[in-house]
Amino acid sequence: MEQVKDYFGCLVFNEQVMKAKLSSDVYKSLRKTINDGKELDISVANSVAVAMKDWAIENGCTHYTHWFQPMTGITAEKHDGFISPDGDGKIIMEFKGKELVKGEPDASSFPSGGLRATAEARGYTAWDPTSYAFIKDKVLCIPTAFCSYGGEALDKKTPLLRSMQAINNETLRILKLFGHDEVTSVKTTVGPEQEYFLIDKKYYDERPDLIYTGRTLFGKKTPKGQELDDHYFGVIKPRVQAFMNDLNEELWKLGILAKTEHNEVAPAQHELAPIFATTNIAADNNQLTMEIMQKIAKKHNLVCLLHEKPFKGVNGSGKHNNWSISTNTGMNLLEPGETPLENAQFLLFLVAVIKAVDEYQDLLRISVASAGNDFRLGANEAPPAIISMFVGSELQDVLDSIETGKPLKTKGKSFLKIGADVLPDLPKDSTDRNRTSPFAFTGNKFEFRALGSSESISCANIMLNTAVAEELRQFADILEKSKDFNNDLHELIKKTIIEHKRIIFNGNGYDDSWIAEAEKRGLLNLKSTPEALPHYLDEKNVKLFTSHKIYSETEIKARYEIAQEHYQKIVTIEALTALDMTNRYYLPCISKYSANITNTIIQKDSLNIDSTYEKDVVAKLSEGLKNAYIVKSSLEDALKEKDKFNTVEETSMYLRENVLKKMDTLRDIIDSLEEIVDEKEWPFASYDELLFGVR
Repeated sequence: MEQVKDYFGCLVFNEQVMKAKLSSDVYKSLRKTINDGKELDISVANSVAVAMKDWAIENGCTHYTHWFQPMTGITAEKHDGFISPDGDGKIIMEFKGKELVKGEPDASSFPSGGLRATAEARGYTAWDPTSYAFIKDKVLCIPTAFCSYGGEALDKKTPLLRSMQAINNETLRILKLFGHDEVTSVKTTVGPEQEYFLIDKKYYDERPDLIYTGRTLFGKKTPKGQELDDHYFGVIKPRVQAFMNDLNEELWKLGILAKTEHNEVAPAQHELAPIFATTNIAADNNQLTMEIMQKIAKKHNLVCLLHEKPFKGVNGSGKHNNWSISTNTGMNLLEPGETPLENAQFLLFLVAVIKAVDEYQDLLRISVASAGNDFRLGANEAPPAIISMFVGSELQDVLDSIETGKPLKTKGKSFLKIGADVLPDLPKDSTDRNRTSPFAFTGNKFEFRALGSSESISCANIMLNTAVAEELRQFADILEKSKDFNNDLHELIKKTIIEHKRIIFNGNGYDDSWIAEAEKRGLLNLKSTPEALPHYLDEKNVKLFTSHKIYSETEIKARYEIAQEHYQKIVTIEALTALDMTNRYYLPCISKYSANITNTIIQKDSLNIDSTYEKDVVAKLSEGLKNAYIVKSSLEDALKEKDKFNTVEETSMYLRENVLKKMDTLRDIIDSLEEIVDEKEWPFASYDELLFGVR
């Protein structure tokens, strides 16, 4: 049997392959581009392209693609063959440096938010050499950025790379103040935990709502759900284990460090967690992971659901974004150190994150805002929509001591002042985990728990990287002018704690009292996507992005327009699907069943047999049918009204407050009737089959 170590990364043009395929000079030049961002000479690009092509052909490829991440949230690819005519009626297999470095896919049908007109079709892809090329389905995939003819970013990769450069620049300034001249680059790292559902394909195929929207718009709860907590970490069913085994093998071939797998809380729900990777690579890997999950599931006659809330009444799926900052010398800047100076440095980075999360809580909320995620956040299964931070009791004691100046007794030493030899050892990974906190410190990283399961992790990390870069820039501006570094460092950390401690909450985020407490603290409670998105264009946020060159003002407005439009389209598709299912299936089914029961009543009454049960059922069916028809008609009218509003803000809020609420009312009526109608007559697979059908 082939060992994992023998095939791990076999489909990746990684360091091992590059060293074997490239000359020493070409390899060194490419590494300089990867490490330092230096422009790649075309002669080097030609050499890399030839080696990449030869390697791909050896592995059965005939085509290549510039693999990119447009603002749809999924990936895109256009396949081009290596073949070129040789002039003698035959072909040669060819791939040049200019084809590696730059591509030109049609950009006309991708979301642009007004960055270009539909008739302006030209778009460009640019190779991202920091993310390895790989082979997928016998096609060489080259990770790229995607931009318009005018240079505006049309993707999620470009601003992510810009945000990584911003935090690199500002972190290096801070590290030089602590004497770390040996550090030449800093990267954020991410380990995104991915939750998902697996259901039997035959039941999925019976559900138009799952097919069109990814979630069930109707369906009565099962007698048993997740109440017994018996699915969480339970024995994995053989069919699911077979899926996981194949998934791991495919991911490992692509060099994706899939590490942990287990059953999640809800029936049919599972999780996969990878080992940390540099943020842009982690984003690429997570996009691949979601795609491959769905592909492998089909091989097992399963369907992988990535929607944030596919089933009402049980937990939905999220994605935990474990974020940290590391240097090229191996330092994790969010890990407490062994010396007072190291701990002072740690505390400075810690309070930079605290300040960033407080000042840009709106952006972090926007980064996880979607129609699907609105069903999770604050629903006693995911963190609340209020952004707050958890640091744990021991670290909280340290912060309190700095703020008040009162001694902190730790291991026989008293904390007096940052920079002094008596600074205590700081706790390493001694905090409990708080699953109700959106943003929790877990020993050497922060876990941003509010991401939705289907979303790209790029947006959240763009916001986080840029916000922290801004705070580090402010800190560096102050400390670079310092005449008394230790004293000024202490005062800066103390001042930051005092001004931004409101964002720290170590309690139960599910408790209703937290909502009132958060309001007292002045924290935002942006419960839905329509409430969150307008903050995108707040002056402070526009200034943040433009000053660090993450987005131009035009690019910011484009992303805002796309987010609003996407929300509106999702809700509209769901409403149309609900109406289609009601008109074509539910109402006829209920009417027919009612007629059958009525015939039974007539027969029983003619025979003088008691028909109390049947009459009661018919009464409920008739009442439910009438109410469903009324609400259905009201929903149809509401959809017609959505186009009458003048602004995207009004349209999105109208859909949330009117259309979605009418959909919920219609669902409640239909679900109550499902409890009465014979299951053999019901037109769609039930929750029993969907949640417990994989055996």
